[in-house]
Amino acid sequence: MPSLVCAKWLSQNYSNPDLVIVDVRKPALYKQGHLKHAVNVPVFKDLFDTSNGYKIPKLDFLQKVFSDAGIDNKSKVVVYGDNELIWAARFFWISKVLGHDEVALLKVGYGNWKKGMLQISKKEYKAKPTKFIPRINSSIMETKLSTMLAINKDVIIDGRPAAYYNGLKSHAKRFGHIPSALNYAGIQNYDVNGSGMKSLAQLKKIYKNLPKDKKVILYCEDGADAALNFLVLKELGYDASVYDGSWLEWGNDFNLPIEK
Repeated sequence: MPSLVCAKWLSQNYSNPDLVIVDVRKPALYKQGHLKHAVNVPVFKDLFDTSNGYKIPKLDFLQKVFSDAGIDNKSKVVVYGDNELIWAARFFWISKVLGHDEVALLKVGYGNWKKGMLQISKKEYKAKPTKFIPRINSSIMETKLSTMLAINKDVIIDGRPAAYYNGLKSHAKRFGHIPSALNYAGIQNYDVNGSGMKSLAQLKKIYKNLPKDKKVILYCEDGADAALNFLVLKELGYDASVYDGSWLEWGNDFNLPIEK
């Protein structure tokens, strides 16, 4: 299953009994209209532990989220969100962490496809619950310690906008970035006007200066932009992983080094 799918691909595979469609938008937007048979997994309710600095939720919680969404080891999951795409990418990365590799991101945000190509519904869809069995892939998730050890050794990428990387803005107590980190904002992976993900040829040009013989550790503010960078770099053949605590953890720890 490809990591990125277009609306045409989805329309051609809609009848697959193993297909699970996940909508990560807010419940209010979901109720206004969503893809038929899409289950709502609100990103800030189900994909972040807001009591723990916006880190990945605990395993038993995620196991229930995936089971309630009807996902099992046979499922082919397509996730979509709004035009930013980063929130859907968060689900993509978490799915990979849980060992479910049959997952794809819809290349465009909700509604940005040819009229009539995909069926829309306003009726809440309840999937038949499954027993989701996680198979944790710890190789794509970094900690504060492993990220600190990677400074000036591996490639570290900050996925926040330049103003945050340069220390002009911050949602944490401190301003700046992790030492030796390069700035590749997650927003450069897609068109903010709604046409969706850039082509792989365009993305290859963006990341052409990154060495492929080194591990790439990704972070951002809360792990969403980093998740989209993760998807892209994996598609381009890089050994990438995400520092889950990201800047909200690093920037609030005064014992850790920073640069501006």
